[in-house]
Parts: sequence; structure tokens; C-alpha cells
Amino acid sequence: MEITGRLTADAIIGKTKNNKEVVNFSIAVNDRYKTKSGEVNTITEYFRCAFWLGTNVAKILTKGTVVALSGRASAEAWLNKEGKPQASLNFNTNNIKILAWVNKQDNTEQPAGKDTEGINQERPDADDLPF
Repeated sequence: MEITGRLTADAIIGKTKNNKEVVNFSIAVNDRYKTKSGEVNTITEYFRCAFWLGTNVAKILTKGTVVALSGRASAEAWLNKEGKPQASLNFNTNNIKILAWVNKQDNTEQPAGKDTEGINQERPDADDLPF
């Protein structure tokens, strides 16, 4: 499954009970549609995301960055301390592509310029391949 959205906060590196590192971040995914009257409506869904393949990518996953993610979605439901139902959408991603990021100094959006696969590795040129 693929989703595209904007980070709602800077990514953080967490650890499981077994000391495995994970990059956690949330994205907002906007779905726009027109009503019969022609009015444009937007529905925003929020996903709690996890990337398990390395932590280097956390440096570039900052608030406002636009990403395209590939992975697996799941939903979670529970009762909070007051007994009220809560829910979240989760996304375990194995591929992150940076589409644009926000320049923090002047608060403008910049296009990414190149693909960011997995943990931001550059792809070799055809001349650099060993075959």
C-alpha cells in the first residue's frame, strides 16, 4: 500500500523492550473531493508511522516534509483511562520517498530533487555497476 502526506512533527528514534531501534513519525493525508454542489471538501486522516530499517532517515524527517510511503497499514482501537473509545491508524513503512521539505530558516517548501529510497541511499549510475 502507498500513502502520501506531510509530517506533523519531527521524527523521533525510539527503542522497543528488546532494544530494537525504530523511527516514529506521524503524517497527515488529505483527501479532497467535490460535492454535488461543486464545493471542495477535504478530509484529513492521520497515520502513526514506523520505519524499522535504520535510523539515519530520522535526520531528514522533519515537520512539514512531504513523503510518499510504501508499507502496511493497520488500525488499533482501545479504551482510554476514562473508558472512552480511542483509535489510531498505523503504517509500518519499508520505503520512504521525500517529495518536498520545509526550509526551516525561511519556512518555504523545497522540492526534494532526488528519490530517497529506504534510508536515503543514492542509486549508483549505470557506469558504476559491477556487471
